[in-house]
Amino acid sequence: MAFTQLDPPLPMTVEDRGDGYAVAVIDYGQEFDLLWVVALDASGEIWCAPNPKVRMQGNWSMGRARPNLGKSSPKIASIA
Repeated sequence: MAFTQLDPPLPMTVEDRGDGYAVAVIDYGQEFDLLWVVALDASGEIWCAPNPKVRMQGNWSMGRARPNLGKSSPKIASIA
């Protein structure tokens, strides 16, 4: 298991929770999603959100569009 504090924190959007800043990431290994430790802007709550539920916030100057969570997102093909 690896716990990495992010410096600086990264602006994230968490599905069904809202915008916030990821302050850390937890990696339990290859059989698990990364967990992003996100402090939410609106409520101040801190959530551990699995990788499929988070997106970087949009950034006009970097050409990154706003995330469209809840829409169909690409799936990774499983290996049989």
